[in-house]
This record gives sequence, C-alpha cells and structure tokens, in this order.
Amino acid sequence: MMDNQTRGHASNDASEKGAEATHINGKLITFSITQLAEEFGLTTRAIRFYEDKGLLKPERQGQTRIYYPRDRARLILIVRGKNVGLALSEIKEILGLYDLSDGCETQNRVAIDKFRRRIDSLEKQRDEIDLQIETLKQSCANLESQLADQIAESKLAEKGADQRKSRKAMAAKMARINGETAAHANA
Repeated sequence: MMDNQTRGHASNDASEKGAEATHINGKLITFSITQLAEEFGLTTRAIRFYEDKGLLKPERQGQTRIYYPRDRARLILIVRGKNVGLALSEIKEILGLYDLSDGCETQNRVAIDKFRRRIDSLEKQRDEIDLQIETLKQSCANLESQLADQIAESKLAEKGADQRKSRKAMAAKMARINGETAAHANA
C-alpha cells in the first residue's frame, strides 16, 4: 500500500513518462479502498457501488479489495463524469470502450458525442433558468409596485379616517362650546 507522499511521487513519474506508473522501485503500486475514498472525497460505500455497477473491478484477496493504477484512473473518470452530470450507464459505456484495439478512437468519439449532448442539455437548462429568473424579477417588480400602491392607499385611508375623527372631534367640541354658550345665554 502507498502513503500520500509515495502516491504523489507515482503520479509525477506517470506524467513525466506520459503513461501511468504501475511500479515504484520495482514494487507494484496498489491502493486500498480507504485510500481511494480519501483521495477522491468519496465514501467507501460509493466506491463499492461503482464496483457493483461494473465500473470498477478490483482484485480481491479474501475480503480485501486491491486497486491498481488502472482502477484509480477509472475512478478519476467516474468522478469527472458524475461531476458533469453523466449517468453511470454513460460512464460505463465510455469506460467499456477503452480496451478496443483502435487506439481509443471509438471511446473518444462516443465520449465527444455524450459530452456534446450534455452541453446541449445544460445550455437548454441555462436558457430555462434565465427565463425563470427574468419572470421572477418581473413578478417581484409588479408585486413591489402593487405593495407600494397598497401602502399609499392605506396611508390615505388612515389620513382620511384621522381627518374624519378630527372633524367629529371638532364638531363635538363646537357642539359643546355652542351648548355651553347657549347655557350661559339662558342663565
């Protein structure tokens, strides 16, 4: 098994050679399910799920799963595919074309087709989202205008009610004054 430092060194060796490194100092590189889970931010359950779906085929030694650089490379592609919204069946189809003897031409053509379809789908979703956002903005503007009108009407109604109360109070006061004046005049 490899620690993170050794794994990083193996990746550097692989990129320098243009191929995936499978040995370090003559020792075969392997990964545990826990190492892969930690590296990719997945749960071990997710990795076992991908195995159940036929996307990964680790070697088994008893109950222990042994993953090789090829399994790790497949997991990179699985995670990338999931991140862009490909279905597991699409990812499985693309991965299944790797072993054809055509230099990955078929795999690349199928992948390009699926990627372009996904781009089209996302662009349509973006257009729909943009339309929904615009509709919601217009609705907010209309409702804010209605609310402002309602508040203005409410204030006018309050002012009118206050004026009516004030007139009634003034009328009552005048009546009282008139009543007192009449009472003084009669006295």
